[in-house]
Amino acid sequence: MENFSYHNPVKIIFGKQTIARLSDEIPAGAKVLTLYGRGSIKENGVYDQVKAALAGFEWLPFGGVDPNPRYEFCMKAVEYIRKEKVTFLLAVGGGSVIDGAKFIAAAVNFKGNPWRIVAKHAPITSALPIGVVLTLPATGSEMNGNAVISRIETNEKLAFSSPLVYPKFSILDPETTYSLPPNQVANGVVDAFVHVTEQYINPPVNAPLQDYFAESILKVLVEEGPKALSDPTNYEVRANIMWAATMALNGLIGCGVPQDWTTHTIGHELTAMCALDHGRTLAILLPGVWRTMREQTFEKLAQMGRRVFGVADGSVAEQAEAAIDATENFFRSMGMKTRLSEYGFLGTFLQPILHHITIHRHHVIDPDMAQEVLHQRL
Repeated sequence: MENFSYHNPVKIIFGKQTIARLSDEIPAGAKVLTLYGRGSIKENGVYDQVKAALAGFEWLPFGGVDPNPRYEFCMKAVEYIRKEKVTFLLAVGGGSVIDGAKFIAAAVNFKGNPWRIVAKHAPITSALPIGVVLTLPATGSEMNGNAVISRIETNEKLAFSSPLVYPKFSILDPETTYSLPPNQVANGVVDAFVHVTEQYINPPVNAPLQDYFAESILKVLVEEGPKALSDPTNYEVRANIMWAATMALNGLIGCGVPQDWTTHTIGHELTAMCALDHGRTLAILLPGVWRTMREQTFEKLAQMGRRVFGVADGSVAEQAEAAIDATENFFRSMGMKTRLSEYGFLGTFLQPILHHITIHRHHVIDPDMAQEVLHQRL
């Protein structure tokens, strides 16, 4: 096991009717900006619950966060916050809303062009405090200091990380997920699954606790994911998925082990350039990444095959291949397509994607390897 430091300051408040506890967690006298998406929280009752819980606070609603939060929208929020002298951000939604809140929180007091926070990893020295009401389990953003922001004019989707943007608290009520459409449920489950594998399917370093923990999250997602589609108001299923997605990317399973975020990195470029849902890009790419990097991954893939999917026969190489097939079948059981051609993309679209990878990721990803992955997944 490699050396590591681990600290996670996020307070998790989990369970039914926990939105009412907002007033206990937001500092007295805070002026709150409530950030949310396109309005689904007004249809499923979450907005009314938040409104009731904030009755004793001065608060301002600010809706309209897009999936893959846009820099341009975030900067409008930054200007509004400065004008209104907001002191606390409340993100009500899924990963896009939370990521947007993190960037906004970091940008409010940033000196210079805030795009440098993501484009140049410019350090931030302060951030507004953030609270979360999670409505879509997927990204794990409710319990980490990471965020991904898109910029329309340059077709970029880039990430940043800072300990200053960890949420102060996150409220996880599984009942808020009952009304999610099937595609969002599938996207969330696949995103969480891939978060785990990019910390797990790597050369072994004798870290059995991390391995077993990662495998337990994968098993929960594999077993519960399809149930969420067939029985959308099953509280136990929704609770298990919500907690698994949070645990997938709160840093714990990545302690002391190598990580490889190739699938997410290429996936971000696909989303930015082709407007595919993030979860769908991952379902397409992950099998190709594994087959391209077979020599580095086959031992752990075989282990996953045995422990998660019950693969019992064959050599280690055959078990690894069976694990890849089982993963792709799982994605398809969630209603996901796993080939670019199924979305109408042909080989001619690859060049601009590879150009962006070369520009943004030349220290992280070999463009030749990325080309091989993309050609595999046509």
